[in-house]
Amino acid sequence: MILSDATLKTLIDSGELIVEPLVEDSIQPASIDCRLDSNFLVVEDRNMAIIDLNSEILYREIEDEFIIIPPNSFLLATTMERVKLPNDLTAFVEGRSSIGRMGLFIQNAVWVDPGFEGQITLELYNANSLPIRLQAGRRICQLVFCKMDQEALEPYRGKYQGQQKTTGSRVFKDSENIKDS
Repeated sequence: MILSDATLKTLIDSGELIVEPLVEDSIQPASIDCRLDSNFLVVEDRNMAIIDLNSEILYREIEDEFIIIPPNSFLLATTMERVKLPNDLTAFVEGRSSIGRMGLFIQNAVWVDPGFEGQITLELYNANSLPIRLQAGRRICQLVFCKMDQEALEPYRGKYQGQQKTTGSRVFKDSENIKDS
């Protein structure tokens, strides 16, 4: 079941759900808008020949109020808001329609697990033929919260738990890459 604005306000007021800093206008009828932070990561392609699932990816960090995404380019960003989900809620990250209509695709693998705590890293892709200029502090995406039928037996405690700032891929830490010594 998708949670309404009334339920979201109740959960936030009780402290069960944390979304902070929260701007009152961010709570929509069935979601909470999140804003773009000023921290970005770009793949450092000049120092790598290939990206694979077994190796750590090198990124260049950019800290700025504005970022320009060239056409057909990818970068990582983060929400200003830090979230903490209880063990019986999950959230979907969706791009705002107004942003998508500019040709900017926003993902975060779409899913936030119950028990997750931290800022949400966003994958941004400019599918337009023109550069797109973004500004920190602007609403960029929305969180749609769903109530689970019961608490998760094993809430999220993975490699992105507690992330602050934009966080690059940690796929190299997957269990498939861990070898016996």
